[in-house]
Amino acid sequence: MTRMIAIVGAGLGGLMLARVLHVHGIACAVYEAEASPTARTQGGMLDIHEDSGQLALKAAKLHEAFVRLIHPGGQASRVLDKTGAVLLDQPDDGSGGRPEVRRGELRRLLLDSLPVGTVRWDHKLTSVEALGDGRHTLSFAHGGSVTTDLLVGADGAWSRIRPLVSAAVPAYIGTTFVETYLSDADARHPASATAVGGGALFAMAPGKGIFAHREPDGVLHTYAALQKPMAWVAEVEAADASVALARVALEFDGWDRALTALITDGETAPVLRPIHALPAAHRWDRIPGVTLLGDAAHLMAPAGDGANLAMVDGAELGEAIAARPGDLQAALQAYEAKLFPRSAEAAAGSTEVLAICLGDAAPHSLVQFLDQAKGAT
Repeated sequence: MTRMIAIVGAGLGGLMLARVLHVHGIACAVYEAEASPTARTQGGMLDIHEDSGQLALKAAKLHEAFVRLIHPGGQASRVLDKTGAVLLDQPDDGSGGRPEVRRGELRRLLLDSLPVGTVRWDHKLTSVEALGDGRHTLSFAHGGSVTTDLLVGADGAWSRIRPLVSAAVPAYIGTTFVETYLSDADARHPASATAVGGGALFAMAPGKGIFAHREPDGVLHTYAALQKPMAWVAEVEAADASVALARVALEFDGWDRALTALITDGETAPVLRPIHALPAAHRWDRIPGVTLLGDAAHLMAPAGDGANLAMVDGAELGEAIAARPGDLQAALQAYEAKLFPRSAEAAAGSTEVLAICLGDAAPHSLVQFLDQAKGAT
């Protein structure tokens, strides 16, 4: 029996679901609001965990291709205090189990693995109508519509599908990340490049911090983390780029110049990213014909788990459907029974990691955490 499976959102989770369904010979359609796969940049580096994201890639028959995308040296980590003193320096010895890849390259790998036409670009969802029998009609901005037997919301933090199953709304957690970039860093910004090292930099203090990562081609990608109210965020967002950078840098007055230059020398307009989260134990009652994955299901503070969880969600949902081709309700129930406890544990962990990074004991709490994590591998 042919069923119409519609996935809303062409992020890593939605594409992973489409790929695993394809591996099992099950057709689907992915509806994406963006006009093309190159409509916007796809962010920086992702660490793909061997016990989650890599397992999903294996289920998708893409792990060997993924290995070819790994950025050598990207698992190195350094912790500095605000004076620039190095408190921890962990080189990438290849044993970390969390290799780094560019998000855009990983997304391209998934896209290229799907049959032509699977992703329907420029399909901005405007409304969803529940038909009462597990089917839903999706309407799009260009005027078209489609009726589904199974609807999967893979559409991120502000999901249009989530209200079909849950009244939960993401809430600001009080921390904002400010994103900046430096290019050709070894030649143009050598002090900052040295401070960052070959992988990730964490320069922490209570209530604030500078996270940076070395990307291929000499790019330093930085997030300045600040515990600020939304009113402050709105003021900085409304300012000119140079004024906004200066306002953010002022929060790090007195810090080592090699660290603050990651902000003040930023070569692009700063992007403010207020961090929102769903309740840690977010779940919903089983609703026929619809479910969620990724940030739509379990938006949480960034702790290196988001992309991995989304891909695991997509792979497990695809395998649940393949194992129960005649009973979508049973497939969704089996998927959600594993999804809810996994995402609740990860959400609680993400809150703990943020406290370790920005709490009263920072940066020494982060040194202890990374030391323990390294010892456990």
